[in-house]
Amino acid sequence: MFTGIVQAVGRIAATERKGDGLTIALDIGMRDVADVVIGDSIAINGCCLTIVEVNGSTLSFDVSAETLACTTGLDRVGDVNVEMALRLADRLGGHLMTGHVDGVGTVIEFRSVAEDAAGSFRLEIEAPAELAKFIATKGSIAVQGVSLTVNAILEPAVVQLSLIEYTLRHTTLGTLDPGDAVHVEGDVIGKYVRQLMHPYKRDTPGNL
Repeated sequence: MFTGIVQAVGRIAATERKGDGLTIALDIGMRDVADVVIGDSIAINGCCLTIVEVNGSTLSFDVSAETLACTTGLDRVGDVNVEMALRLADRLGGHLMTGHVDGVGTVIEFRSVAEDAAGSFRLEIEAPAELAKFIATKGSIAVQGVSLTVNAILEPAVVQLSLIEYTLRHTTLGTLDPGDAVHVEGDVIGKYVRQLMHPYKRDTPGNL
């Protein structure tokens, strides 16, 4: 489990095809990696992957064809958001996340809010249509592994989010442009509630 509080911006330094999958080498971008061992789970842009090799601050991960089909950017060299798996004693600073990317969304707009003296930024994302049922105003959503709060729902699957300068400095979200593809994970509690309610739903529009 993860919380969407990014601990470092790492960098995918190299990728190598392995059958229909991929092995990636990640410079984790963290000074203290003494407690990182083979078999640990780490979220890379919100996607949970398992460490298969440790070489100093460089970690290697095997990525399956299924994961590649459900994500974007893991096969390219570049900066990524990094979060280590949650310990039971850790603070839940963001919201509970599984690291299982639900789909790939698209950035519609990313701009500063001129009238906001605090220097906030407005981000609009079009999430995959099937995620619309898990999006709630003032609810939580993960974008590129970052826990964010939904300001408003502009259309069934278009969400408006606010970001502060701190978030932009400590994640990769500040580099986003309209048209960019991003990982999106819906609220895990909402997904379980929907699954539990599914046997009782009525076959009418708008129901769970």
